[in-house]
Amino acid sequence: MKQTQLIKGVLEGCVLAIVAQDEVYGYELIQSLHQHGFTTIAGGTLYPLLIKLEKNGALISKVKPSKDGPDRKYYSITPQGLQEFREFNQQWFQLKNHVDKILKEMDDE
Repeated sequence: MKQTQLIKGVLEGCVLAIVAQDEVYGYELIQSLHQHGFTTIAGGTLYPLLIKLEKNGALISKVKPSKDGPDRKYYSITPQGLQEFREFNQQWFQLKNHVDKILKEMDDE
């Protein structure tokens, strides 16, 4: 299984986690994902996800001027998005625990 298939399943939750900490613009979000080890994530993957999350009400955006060039679109999490993040977080740790148990059993054999 390719790593990209696994990443697609968790990227939304990771984006919500980062945006929940503070508002962020797209390129800054990509850089944060890269710093956390998601080095294969590019704009072509991230921007459609941001559009989807905004359309579904998990994020809102606001265009702000930038001193370094063109205006930037900053994303903030909504109460709905925060709830979606909490649900993702709970589901992630449940899934992680199940997988960890199976992998540990395989190690013990």
